[in-house]
Amino acid sequence: MMKKPFMILTICSIFFSLVISGCTQAKTGEETAQVETIAEKSPAEEVITLSFWHTYSENSPENDTLVNTLIPIFEEEHPNIKVETLIVPWEDFRSKLYTSIAGGVAPDLARIDIIWVPEFAEMGALVALDENIEDFQTIADQVFSGPLSTNAWNGHYYGLPLDTNTKAWFYNKAMYEAADILPPTSFDEMLEQCEAIKAVYPDSYYFATDGTFAWVTLPWIWSFGGSITDDAITTATGYLNGPGTVAAYESLLQLYNNGCIAPVILGSGIDVFTGYAQDNYASLDNGPWTFSIIESQFPDKEVSVSAFPAGPGGSINVVGGEDVVLFEKSKNKEAALEFMRFLLSEEYQLKMAEVGQIPVLKDAVNSDYMQNHPYYTVFLEQLTTSKSRTSHPKWEQMDQIITDAGQLILRGEKSVQEALDEAAAEIDILLQE
Repeated sequence: MMKKPFMILTICSIFFSLVISGCTQAKTGEETAQVETIAEKSPAEEVITLSFWHTYSENSPENDTLVNTLIPIFEEEHPNIKVETLIVPWEDFRSKLYTSIAGGVAPDLARIDIIWVPEFAEMGALVALDENIEDFQTIADQVFSGPLSTNAWNGHYYGLPLDTNTKAWFYNKAMYEAADILPPTSFDEMLEQCEAIKAVYPDSYYFATDGTFAWVTLPWIWSFGGSITDDAITTATGYLNGPGTVAAYESLLQLYNNGCIAPVILGSGIDVFTGYAQDNYASLDNGPWTFSIIESQFPDKEVSVSAFPAGPGGSINVVGGEDVVLFEKSKNKEAALEFMRFLLSEEYQLKMAEVGQIPVLKDAVNSDYMQNHPYYTVFLEQLTTSKSRTSHPKWEQMDQIITDAGQLILRGEKSVQEALDEAAAEIDILLQE
């Protein structure tokens, strides 16, 4: 990875050249004063402190690796830069960023959800990196185009991809074997498989997921051939309420009404990971972090994963991950850019891969470690067909509308078509503002 020198290093070279010169000839009083003045500005005494916000939980392996392994490596290589991290719960992160930006105390850098980049870029909070990093194209060529594209807005790139992920079909092997079924390859199998599970586990559920927000419903929508809006993101009518999306929600509703989907989808019952471990739930649609969560909390439970089932539109799940962004209010942009380069190094990417973060660096993904990993290959294959959520500054509002529509449908308060018609009309208003 190329490194951009700091102005401070120029001062450092001047200092050392003066010291060497002084060994061969006597200094005048003026020269001595000059050396003393420069020595007072020695890089060893001028430490820049960067603030880096993220959402890793305090006791997580991700946070431990970041704070106790990787940041010390960076600081050793850059003795004039110190990195301080702040953990913010995911559910509070977006609002805290808004508050900090408004108050003029935004961090230098933050690891944020990929879907937030257009929103913060639109409000002028982020640095356009393609205009401020002279080797931006070199970095861009080293990462996958999909994760990189999540940073694009209005013709510029306002972040760099940091990690990526998608979801796949987790199945409770013990329950599947007892019911004599294999992981589903299509949605058409689900109802029959549900009946097989219930014949052995009458009080359990075939599938569990923790809400009706887009992260949950988009894989169903896309796999049934539906979508949220047109490709240009100008209208939702005819798409969110179109035939493919309607078919997806009708499938969910049928499974729910037949007792195949756990009530946690509407906010009641035990959480998806505990239910999986205790044989209450036979299947989950989730990401690679499921392995570490189950293994840490339920070490005796086997975790199995396969590709997401296919519908008329194919086997399509949702792309997740985080981008790293630099805030306009940062007073340490040069140092922050150097830390961003480190985050995109193969050393950083592979070390975080060991704790569940799928790299965005091509060379890292193609490494022996990744290719021989016991479960990453399933997710890497799923990523070839997965899609990103709608890249728009008003996505959070759109997602809330989608969430509410799903709740109305599953609670039986509105028909699928009625709920989606109303949701499409609401999103159209947002897109026209």
